[in-house]
Amino acid sequence: MAKGNMIVARSLGEVAYERNSVVTVGTFDGVHCGHEAIIREVTARSKTRGARSVVVTFDPHPKEIVGSGPVAFLASLEERLSKFRELGIDLAFVVAFTFDFSRLTSREFFERYIVRGVGVSDVIVGHDHMFGRNREAGFRELQKMGGESGFSASVLEPVTVDGDIVSSSSIRRMLSEGDVSRAARFLGREYGVRGLVVHGEGRGKELGVPTANIEPDFAKKLIPSGGVYVVRVIRAGSEQFGMLNIGQRPTFGPDGRRTLEVNIFAFDGELYGESVEVRFLKRLRDERKFSSVDDLRRQLQIDRSESLAYIAAQSTAQASS
Repeated sequence: MAKGNMIVARSLGEVAYERNSVVTVGTFDGVHCGHEAIIREVTARSKTRGARSVVVTFDPHPKEIVGSGPVAFLASLEERLSKFRELGIDLAFVVAFTFDFSRLTSREFFERYIVRGVGVSDVIVGHDHMFGRNREAGFRELQKMGGESGFSASVLEPVTVDGDIVSSSSIRRMLSEGDVSRAARFLGREYGVRGLVVHGEGRGKELGVPTANIEPDFAKKLIPSGGVYVVRVIRAGSEQFGMLNIGQRPTFGPDGRRTLEVNIFAFDGELYGESVEVRFLKRLRDERKFSSVDDLRRQLQIDRSESLAYIAAQSTAQASS
């Protein structure tokens, strides 16, 4: 199957059984560089063995059903599927995670969905993979099932960055603290938020830095902590730089709403109704209340200068590498 022709199935009835399948199972929120290592091993092994490469994933996130509350996601299902496709997966099987599904034992799940459903010759999982009711089973149980059902089971060692194990929870923590630069290293790419440009109050234009208000496409997407960031803006096939504020605009009297406002450098035009993506490069400062509009205007010019200096330094570093 050619790269990019990934099949997406959302029920067992849509899955074509294929015994010669290399399979991995997981939620893969964010599809960070640890997840990528697993998926790349799946696709590499499938090519070597002339097999089908398969990701079995879940929607909604299991923690939304059996966890302690709402989950701040690193990626929507569509973003996960797009990344699987980019990595060359042949089949993505999206299992509807319901409370009833969560009560299946590890053996019931694997036999019904993997062994008899998808078909399997090899299973590859991450070092911390647990599955079944109450996360009852791990790699040891998986190996035992493999011996009984005739598939091989492999576990990959964790991927580390600066000695720390890469995980979705650690990336969520970094983003919640505004450390978008480090989060990008754990993700293997810049963290991005997609959304629609909507009408705001026009205060940016009054301050000399016209902004576009972005309403995220995915309401459950994790938004980094409040503050001012240097960003890359992807729109209509083009790429530009800018600075973005996340917060409640305290200088003008916050109304409790959290906004994302981006000022795109070297751009003068209307963006209302356009779909854009902002990718976070660096956090400049906290959002704060200024004593006057003039003080805020001066700070915005400082932010702009710092942003342009950062972008120039990054461009120079990339050119010399």
